[in-house]
Amino acid sequence: MIEFFTPISKEVAKFRKDLPNHTLGKLIDAFVDGNEFPDVQNASMAIVAVLDTRSADDEIGANLNPNSVRKELYKLYKGNWDSKIVDLGDVISGHRREDSRYALKIIVEGLVKLNVIPIILGGSQDLVYGQYRAYDGIAKMVTVVNIDSRFDIGDSEAPMANTSYVGKMIVDEPFNLHHYAVLGYQSFFNPPEEIALMDKLYFDAYRLGEVTADISIAEPVLRNADVVCLDISAIKSADLRCRSQVNPNGFDGREICALARYAGISNRVSSFGIYEIPEEIDTQGAILLAQILWYFMEGVNFRIADEHFENTELYTHYVVPLEEMDLTFIRSNKSDRWWMELPFLEGHDNKFNRHTLLPCTKADYLAACNQEIPERWLKARLKNEINL
Repeated sequence: MIEFFTPISKEVAKFRKDLPNHTLGKLIDAFVDGNEFPDVQNASMAIVAVLDTRSADDEIGANLNPNSVRKELYKLYKGNWDSKIVDLGDVISGHRREDSRYALKIIVEGLVKLNVIPIILGGSQDLVYGQYRAYDGIAKMVTVVNIDSRFDIGDSEAPMANTSYVGKMIVDEPFNLHHYAVLGYQSFFNPPEEIALMDKLYFDAYRLGEVTADISIAEPVLRNADVVCLDISAIKSADLRCRSQVNPNGFDGREICALARYAGISNRVSSFGIYEIPEEIDTQGAILLAQILWYFMEGVNFRIADEHFENTELYTHYVVPLEEMDLTFIRSNKSDRWWMELPFLEGHDNKFNRHTLLPCTKADYLAACNQEIPERWLKARLKNEINL
């Protein structure tokens, strides 16, 4: 793995030395020129900066400069955590974009196999394809959640770009994409045919206003994810203040940090990436991205092992009789998180068995009590039935 990396810059290494004790810069074991590569095997999380910012129309491109984000992250004090975090340095752009995606695939695969969560600082978002493909030899099926104003499906037959990598994930073998969800999409950025395709494939799409009206609806979506990626264009320009990402509407700083924390506390999320970071980002943008990373790290440190469903004493079961069936809900007595059962999969020996319990909210239970079938349950049923 070390062959893909170059050390953090001398500028950041010097900056790190002068920081106060108990800041992240003092506690993160970083790959510094002249030092040994960090001990990855004993780490919980690993920061990886992939410098490739090339889009479909820019084969030469420029490299992401992660120095400002690293500095702002290193300046922050750690929370009440004890997890070991390493910074593996920078992955230089490959000769082609495919080379950068391949390098990220190998890196993420190696880290996930060691139970280390990669935290990716990336340029062009088509790098997510490499993050996703890392699971080819790890998981039979993968759920990807994208925090983005766009679906990024695009034309699967055209060359891959930062707005069309999801189409490739859908059609390329091996077919490992079990589910795809987008949080914060804005209708006017998405072609009608992509909106229709999301519905046809029973993927989940939550509009920006829907999520900002009740940020908690994103928690079960992120709890069900293996891969989480964040396009910084999903953030309101006034909060990000990034010249190359201009969008008057989007998540504000508090909302995007809450989503990052939800991703962190999910027991299933095993890789997290922030993409479309421009070559130069101003101080406010770097501070916000650093705080997003901090909240994700905090979430990881406060994960609750509450999915040992065989121990019935840890859960409360609720059975809601509906006209055509009974719906079963499970609430964790430890975390107060909710799941609903998908009974139509019982008895089937297939690759979807691990999805028979679907994360949900208490609101889904209350809706069922009012004789309303929760939409997420219905979508999951329809999607899984066509895959049996």
